[in-house]
Amino acid sequence: MLPSSQVTLADPADVTDLLVRVRAGDPRSAEQLFQATYEDLRDLARQRLRNARRNTLLDTTGLVHEWYVRFAAARHLQLEDRKHFLRYAGRAMRNIIVDFARRRSAERRGGPHERETLGENTPAVDESDEKLLIVHEALDELAKLSPRMAEVVTMRYFAGLTDAEIGEALEVTERTARRDWVKARLWLAKALE
Repeated sequence: MLPSSQVTLADPADVTDLLVRVRAGDPRSAEQLFQATYEDLRDLARQRLRNARRNTLLDTTGLVHEWYVRFAAARHLQLEDRKHFLRYAGRAMRNIIVDFARRRSAERRGGPHERETLGENTPAVDESDEKLLIVHEALDELAKLSPRMAEVVTMRYFAGLTDAEIGEALEVTERTARRDWVKARLWLAKALE
């Protein structure tokens, strides 16, 4: 396992090559991409779940496998390279966690009582579902004001990326990514009061 500050994906050239083949319709490429980046995606998911510092309702394996199901089912993705792949992975992980929290919240309110199978070690429901949904809605509002700041929050909070990785993915400096993170946190804190 990589230290939390050094999460990196497979060789960027390999990722780019596999993404080109996925876009071209090669049926084996999505699986090869998943295999090539599996441990790295687990590290991203593990870091995201650890960085949340709360009961996130999902385990690492469940989050990564659900990400793959969505990735494999997605059609016409325009992921050009490692940067786009990282952005997609961050957004997809965010959406998975939010969707799962919504389902669990609906169950508490008497909604459908279907058994969730995203992970073997799925903990019990707690109040973090509601907080996660509130953060998600606030983040959607932030995206209307500053799409880049919302991307920074998504990549940092939901994918556990560092300032350097976020800067690379967004093609801005590490300092700009850090500044956006600070501004976004302040905005979100006010919005969540």
